[in-house]
Amino acid sequence: MNVCTKGCDISNIHLNCGWFSSARLINPRVFKRVGYNDCILNNGGALINGDSISFQYANTFKYPLTVSSVNC
Repeated sequence: MNVCTKGCDISNIHLNCGWFSSARLINPRVFKRVGYNDCILNNGGALINGDSISFQYANTFKYPLTVSSVNC
């Protein structure tokens, strides 16, 4: 979620995600693993202030997803 109140859209949001995988299909325009420990949100597009992105995945354990880089 972009919690900025105005004028701070973010894009090219990359996450640390290890070898992320899911038994449930995730729309790759929403979330996609592009390499080991590198996943991208929103196909690299902007997440405007106040917007959020969510998805569901299925695996036997939880993946700790943390932001690794973002463009402001």
